[in-house]
Amino acid sequence: MAEAAEEEPARLWPPPVGAYAEERGLFPLLQKMLEELLIHKPDDPIEFMINHLKQNNDDAPRICVLGPPASGKTTVAMWLCKHFDATRISQETLLLEETLALTEEAKAYKEKNQKIPNALWANLIQERLSNVDCIKQGWILEGFPENQEQAWMLQSFGIFPRHVVMLYASDTVLIERSSGKRLDPLTQEVYHTTFNWPSDPVVQQRLEVPPDLSEQEVSRRLLEYHRSFPELFQIYQKVLKSINADQPSVDVLSQVLTFVQTRPRSAAPFTPRLLLCGPSGSGKRLQAALIAQKYGVVNICCGQLLKEAVAENTKLGELIKPYIENGWPVPDNLVLELLAKRLSCLDCLTDGWVLCGFPRDVEQAELLQSSRINPNRVFFFNLPYESIMERLSQRRTDPVTGQRYHTTFRPAPTPEIQARLRQNPRDQEENIEKRLETYFRNLKDLEDFYEDAFYVNADQDPYVVFEFIESCIIKPLPCKKNRHL
Repeated sequence: MAEAAEEEPARLWPPPVGAYAEERGLFPLLQKMLEELLIHKPDDPIEFMINHLKQNNDDAPRICVLGPPASGKTTVAMWLCKHFDATRISQETLLLEETLALTEEAKAYKEKNQKIPNALWANLIQERLSNVDCIKQGWILEGFPENQEQAWMLQSFGIFPRHVVMLYASDTVLIERSSGKRLDPLTQEVYHTTFNWPSDPVVQQRLEVPPDLSEQEVSRRLLEYHRSFPELFQIYQKVLKSINADQPSVDVLSQVLTFVQTRPRSAAPFTPRLLLCGPSGSGKRLQAALIAQKYGVVNICCGQLLKEAVAENTKLGELIKPYIENGWPVPDNLVLELLAKRLSCLDCLTDGWVLCGFPRDVEQAELLQSSRINPNRVFFFNLPYESIMERLSQRRTDPVTGQRYHTTFRPAPTPEIQARLRQNPRDQEENIEKRLETYFRNLKDLEDFYEDAFYVNADQDPYVVFEFIESCIIKPLPCKKNRHL
């Protein structure tokens, strides 16, 4: 039996399996479930996984906002909670949670002006995070963990933030900020006499100066924070981003949001399926060639694919031929049949592909989707009208050698070649304008269809454009649509 088993050939997964798993997020899901099993070590792993799938929302935010006193942790945490509809958890909110079993014990320490033990804080946080709102909607931990011991305790409970925001500013700035802080005892919202003063007179009247904001107390807390910071940084460095809090709050919040919307790199297999959209002259073909050359994906230009089908005299090519010869648009069903056949070939399924030239409108995009041709990265190339005209209208071709030149960027090397150059009728201004009018008429609907697309400034050095596209290929998709260069 052992010999027979050894002789049995290894089973290979068919190529579409990887695409199926990627589209449905199976690899991250299985990784997360395995992590939960190793942390909690349940007696019945199957039942535990079933309950995990029923209860947990693995896409919900799990964020820690850390920083020294007066760095703006509360402002950032509250803003994130409103943005994600998540639950904010801080010292103040925990001490107000009367339903928690350990709240009274923590309050007793507070009333005696004694330091609340790390273990008590950690247990309070664990109890609060086990509530349904935190599981379903996610959570923002403000000011926790405060030190290494708390961080280790939270990890032992299986509490791992996906993102840790570390705010920083000079001590001078922080001490000055502290003097202007005011607290709303009713809502626990923090305001500032200079940066964030409420417009409601009723709120203004009830604001109080927090009791522990003397310069000496703030200096003491800053010193304590600086002692704990290196250890926290070491623990969370793989999921941590330091953000300068000494800048306008709008800029701070923008940087925080960009960071917390990033996803960690995954070890799961990834097959690139790239779609490049853009007007004529935006450089789609060049970028497709660069991508194919570096990553070994199959470069598919829709126009070239149609010409090859005609040249090879295939049955489909014979149907396409009259349209090509007469300059008519090839019907969508023929283009789609040709594309589907090519993209289902083994090299496309295993190595991936980069496609340009199709779709040109939302109807064609819907046809692609109905044929299960789904790109996992879509790029829209943006280029000003003047740049498009300059790139295309000045193109010339040498009828003898077939070489292509440009009167500005790549002029002919000799007067003899210059004299025999010809312009393709497609590159005449009136024909360029017709193509652009068609492209921009359909652009908005196409952008709405591919709402998670990246937008590329194509009016710059081609290798700068390539570096941006490359960064989007190798990094996981952020959690937000309309990402820009």
